Amino acid sequence: MATYLDFEQKFKSIQDSIDSAKLRNDIPAVEILNEELDREVEKVFSNLTPYQKLQLARHPDRPYALDYVRLIMRDYYELHGDRHFADDKSIVAFIGYIGDQRFVVIGEQKGRGTKKKIYRNFGMPHPEGYRKALRVAKLAEKFGIPILFLIDTPGAYPGIGAEERNQSEAIARNLYELSKISVPTIAVVIGEGGSGGALAIGVADKLAMMRYSVFSVISPEGCAAILWKDPKMVETATKALKITAEDLKELGLIDDIIEEPKIGAHREKEKTAKLLKNYVLEKYSELSKLSKEELLNQRYQKIVSYGAFEETTANMLDEFEKRIEDKNETE
Repeated sequence: MATYLDFEQKFKSIQDSIDSAKLRNDIPAVEILNEELDREVEKVFSNLTPYQKLQLARHPDRPYALDYVRLIMRDYYELHGDRHFADDKSIVAFIGYIGDQRFVVIGEQKGRGTKKKIYRNFGMPHPEGYRKALRVAKLAEKFGIPILFLIDTPGAYPGIGAEERNQSEAIARNLYELSKISVPTIAVVIGEGGSGGALAIGVADKLAMMRYSVFSVISPEGCAAILWKDPKMVETATKALKITAEDLKELGLIDDIIEEPKIGAHREKEKTAKLLKNYVLEKYSELSKLSKEELLNQRYQKIVSYGAFEETTANMLDEFEKRIEDKNETE
């Protein structure tokens, strides 16, 4: 059964009426109710708060990495293991075709239902997961195959075992190695991009976010606990962190926003997958025209631009006044 969030309850009521009308074969009623549903969707989704977008990013019906693999790839084959310790089930890797182009797809998988969530470790990778991702990325580089990363994790797994196997080193190694890999790379935040767990497969020539996804250095819950020590402040934290696609695009931290159906990816998975597929093929077409040197230089310039800022006039005036004062004191 479909899951409805608090602000989607009106949708559920209208949809129930539509289903009832269909059973009665009342076509005029179905048409009227569909128009009412469209109006309500437009009204609600045109005024979403950052916290509501966070809820959508975590929606249990939202398509996960494996859903996209099945919807946009053909003739795909799964690759397993890091060749050092284990096969982390929270990271999935496939080789196959997107359209007519061969691709390697590496994604984070959360899992649905209690058993699958545990099996996938709730989408929180261990070090061996990141090493698996890097191994597969290096394999793609060896054969000249472009790479698509699908980001969807609350964060890297913080357990004792993960720390014993050098979680931070595994993430740092990925950041370093993926920054200089010689094939076109595209990364897309499809749901929740949490901290280093997302960054570890987020270094790419093109970094995009789905319209209702989030990307943050810490979860809003963690931020609220640290700054206010009050879980009720999570909505305030969500707004302050600026974790939505629109915020990050404005800040220049992502390249593109991939549109979703107005009602969200969790209601129209196939249509969303088609939009993602079109974006990936379009950006690959652009990147494939670059030489290896141009590709690496463009990626380098993009990475070093992160965190760049311009001094405001007020700061410059303060500095000028300070220099005048220092000069007067010296004289």
